[in-house]
Amino acid sequence: MTDEHRAAPRQRVLKGGRIVINDGFSTFQCTVRNLSETGARLKVAGIVGIPDRFELLMDDGRKFACTAMWKTEFEIGVQFT
Repeated sequence: MTDEHRAAPRQRVLKGGRIVINDGFSTFQCTVRNLSETGARLKVAGIVGIPDRFELLMDDGRKFACTAMWKTEFEIGVQFT
């Protein structure tokens, strides 16, 4: 996706986080690679088991409800919902 299709510009970051599913009973470590007011790009060890809707809990305590807009083998592009 090119920048002109984004609702808000993303800034490069390198922050730790967790993808949280099943009401917090399952988590996946991730790295937030870029971030905006409306979404993020996440790097993961693999996408198997990660649903299209989940909560992102960043290491700084911020939480975001997310919908996956695209996935590759090791990355997920999300929109905050």
